[in-house]
Amino acid sequence: MTAPEDRAGKTHPETGTVPLELAASHDGLTLFRKMIAGELPAAPMARVLNFRLTEAEHGHAVFRGTPLADFYNPLGTVHGGWASTLLDSALGCAVHTTLAAGEGYTTVEFKVNLTRPISETTGEVVSEGRIVHRGRRIATSEATLKDSAGKLLAHGTETCMIFPLTPEA
Repeated sequence: MTAPEDRAGKTHPETGTVPLELAASHDGLTLFRKMIAGELPAAPMARVLNFRLTEAEHGHAVFRGTPLADFYNPLGTVHGGWASTLLDSALGCAVHTTLAAGEGYTTVEFKVNLTRPISETTGEVVSEGRIVHRGRRIATSEATLKDSAGKLLAHGTETCMIFPLTPEA
């Protein structure tokens, strides 16, 4: 099967969702490594919003994306929601990489600061998330969004709640 192309014509791995039983039986880092390797599907929104998971280590996740004019707000710059989505992905996935098999998480609070405008001429951007604190039930993370020259475009923080993940949930 050929991987679908994104809006910029680049090939993306298959997209879809991971069955809950599979997610519950693997630790978070293993799931992300399988996604990066193309053994598990990427989230459907990654194709629609033109970004992808490129790196995952314990407490660390990196996404890369390319802004398109399709993401513009009425004033002619990329909508802050696109930058926020890349940050939220890196923030949450940094937490996800620390999950043991049988654990799940959800975002409780999310804060973003947009520091520079983004346009389709910005080129590829990188969102890098890292764990700040990982407790038994609460984790916090921070992330940056930078252009290819390393200029900060946005940054954010997130708080996630960790809970037992069961296939019946």
